[in-house]
Amino acid sequence: MDSIDLEVLKSSAAWLAAGHRCELVTVTKTWGSSPRPVGATLAICDDGRVVGSVSGGCIEDDLIDRVRRHGIRRSAPELVSYGITADEAQRFGLPCGGTIELAIEPLTPRSAVAELLQRLERHELVARRLDLDSGAVTLAPAGPGAALQLDGRLLTTVHGPRWRLLIIGAGQLSRFLAQIAMAMDYHVVVCDPREEYRSGWQLPGVELVHAMPDDLVLALRLDRRSAVVALTHDPKLDDLALMEALKSDAFYVGAIGSRLNNGKRRERLLQFDVSAEQLARLHAPIGLYIGSKTPAEIAISILAEMTAVKNAVPAALQIGHAAALAAPGETPCARAFTERIE
Repeated sequence: MDSIDLEVLKSSAAWLAAGHRCELVTVTKTWGSSPRPVGATLAICDDGRVVGSVSGGCIEDDLIDRVRRHGIRRSAPELVSYGITADEAQRFGLPCGGTIELAIEPLTPRSAVAELLQRLERHELVARRLDLDSGAVTLAPAGPGAALQLDGRLLTTVHGPRWRLLIIGAGQLSRFLAQIAMAMDYHVVVCDPREEYRSGWQLPGVELVHAMPDDLVLALRLDRRSAVVALTHDPKLDDLALMEALKSDAFYVGAIGSRLNNGKRRERLLQFDVSAEQLARLHAPIGLYIGSKTPAEIAISILAEMTAVKNAVPAALQIGHAAALAAPGETPCARAFTERIE
């Protein structure tokens, strides 16, 4: 499952290869409320097909209508604003009078889309610099914290995995978790030294590593844009990896298991070189409580919690499984979840 950004770029490259004209549309600024953030992209083909989104749909409709009526005529990039007046805000469905500025770029072989895709296949984080006057494009490595910049007439966009996710264990749940995480711009690494699990693993775009998880945690040098999720149920694999991950700068460290098993895990980790402060960072039982019943739902629950932590949502606004299952009147759904992950 590709991220939206990757889908837009792949569609653009395919249209160009087929002889179509197409444009790349990027949100460069927003004022007030807006349905899509800065950096959101859309590709539009000369036959009216679109991939991606820059609004709730109304701006897309206007872009499609213009292409179908007039074709793609731009020869150079252009900055276009929607929603400047109250009438336009109402027409284009912008909430609360919001305004969106878009960079609309006609793509050609000089746009370096094919080269950009090659770099993204190598999991590189790439800064694409567009001269809005000439349309010239250059590509360069981007730093982990890089973001879209519009400096005068130079537009820099960032492409590639913004975040890293290390999954311990190559089971069925790991597969769902990896698929969804890739769509959220994570570079996913799955680690499992057990041959019987690795032999059946096939998921393009995910790096599968045969190593002891704790050794890999150290080798990856986890930073504040990294997350670790332990899913094997095997203390020999999960606990040692968690021990090293909790000492790292990873923004999220989680482990599957029931309250009982995670209580025992916490006791074991304290016997290692893990402080009480470091142990407090462990999310276990893992995930936000959404009544998860299937591996796919559990994966969504885990990524929901990861996203909340990444976006600094206050803990008081999150309901984790530990809190939900400890509450009076535990539901059958909650009990079923506990039984599955023990």
